[in-house]
Amino acid sequence: MTWLASAKGWAKRLKRDILALWFASRDRRVPWHAKLTAGAVAAYALSPIDLIPDFIPVLGYLDDLLIVPLGIMLAVRLVPEPLMSEFRQDAARWAERPTSRAGFAFIIAIWLCCLAFALWSLWELR
Repeated sequence: MTWLASAKGWAKRLKRDILALWFASRDRRVPWHAKLTAGAVAAYALSPIDLIPDFIPVLGYLDDLLIVPLGIMLAVRLVPEPLMSEFRQDAARWAERPTSRAGFAFIIAIWLCCLAFALWSLWELR
């Protein structure tokens, strides 16, 4: 196995575990402290806002390379193993679901309409 294939597998497992932790944070069977940790880690990993902005050299990617994986490892250890296995299976099924091209086209159409309206409004102000 090449280094690149290994890294892709690791990234895929991280993505699955983030989604599984999101499921864990919403399940009643998970203890409150595990639920809190899982929810915080999943929210941070899925958030577009980083603790350290990516434009800061070296430190910008520190959270992506260290903080997120370590948080995932901690949260996974706090969730009971049988439940974590169930959440991982749910996450794998959820990730394989088909995507909607029609939904994508609809969202793009909305953005284009908003852009056209903004341009029209600016043109009228002239």
